[in-house]
Amino acid sequence: MGSTPRNRLVIVNRADPVICGHSVEGRNLAEVAIRRGFDEVRIVTWPIERLEATGLPLKPLDTMLPYSDGIIVERPAPVGDYKVPDGRYVAGLTGRLIELFTDGVPTVCLSLYLSPHTIAVADAVRAAWNTGLPVNVTTIAEAVGSDVTNVVRSCVDEGRFGAAAHVLSSYLSQDHLVAVSQYTKDLIVSSSAEIDAAHGTAFAEQCRARIGISYPAIDTSAYLDLDDAVIEATLGLRGLERDGYVLFLSRLVRAKGVDDLIRGFERAAVDAWVKLVIVGRGPEAEELREQAAASPMADRIVFLDDVDDAEKPFLMAGCAAYALPSKPRPEFVETFGIALAEQMLAGGGTVITTDTGGILEAVGEHATIVPVEDPDAIAHAIESALALSPGERAERAAAARAHALQFDRSIVFERLFDRASALPERMPV
Repeated sequence: MGSTPRNRLVIVNRADPVICGHSVEGRNLAEVAIRRGFDEVRIVTWPIERLEATGLPLKPLDTMLPYSDGIIVERPAPVGDYKVPDGRYVAGLTGRLIELFTDGVPTVCLSLYLSPHTIAVADAVRAAWNTGLPVNVTTIAEAVGSDVTNVVRSCVDEGRFGAAAHVLSSYLSQDHLVAVSQYTKDLIVSSSAEIDAAHGTAFAEQCRARIGISYPAIDTSAYLDLDDAVIEATLGLRGLERDGYVLFLSRLVRAKGVDDLIRGFERAAVDAWVKLVIVGRGPEAEELREQAAASPMADRIVFLDDVDDAEKPFLMAGCAAYALPSKPRPEFVETFGIALAEQMLAGGGTVITTDTGGILEAVGEHATIVPVEDPDAIAHAIESALALSPGERAERAAAARAHALQFDRSIVFERLFDRASALPERMPV
């Protein structure tokens, strides 16, 4: 058996193979933590079979990148039988956290996504203290955005006070609170204020005073200084040419504006060899494929559902434009836009997006902003992006990259853990 760790970071989230921003962020923070003084990192997440049953968009299992030594992924088995339908998995997650909080190792626990992850952490901390065993745990809860739009906001809209209070009180019970964007914080505060006004509670002022901003952590090294020869080779294997395609790379759901992008591409006056490449998986993939198949540009619209994390930067670097025309939907609002920052780091063509949610916090002044649900504006933006000279494109790409470097995972990690005063002494270099 190995030696007892001196300190530990526990990250509770939906980890790989889920295709989502906080899956990537959890990996990135874990990788930095193991180099910044934590000698053990445990990612506590969901069993693969449970993820597959949910309908969440998943990466192919055989293309997941390995974690560094010292990072352990745990997928606790469910507790109980069929008589405990969904709580079985939460019970497994919470039970494992209690074990980690009471084994004597000083622990920092970061939860990404308030329901159910922060709720599970709050329950585990309370139960750990009730065991009478020594507990040395510091908790950080990060609201990633869709946990507010999908859970808290829907509770407010539906008048479900108890469910909203459960999420918010669990969030406020944590030692340190952050949100992935100012937009997300403002949404939490405004939703809390509505609950307070209706029920006489005092959530909003606590949230306003305690929530800090921690932008998503990105592995910038994966997108910088890409070899031109490798870019060309990667594109060649896909039958693509550099600057010969408009790229969409994200989950295939209507909230991402894929349907508007297809219609915009149809209307764009661009050379006949330019393609639209749509990369990703999602619940509306088949519907979007049918829309593309019925398009007069069907032979120039390409869908790829097997792109892994290693290939993604090269596809971004080679595109003539990257389009993510997100739009607010009841089930989802883009609260930051990690893929937009990744594209700016990769140095490909112009980013085309909308002023939705927290997107402007991600892109700053370094994107072409089009109105929501406006295919004509998307068409014009594509035309303008393809009309740029190589010099103009390079100048814009450099400025965009400089902006996006602030989201480097090491910078985000240091700010997050300095705020929590939970950063161990640095390991010797």
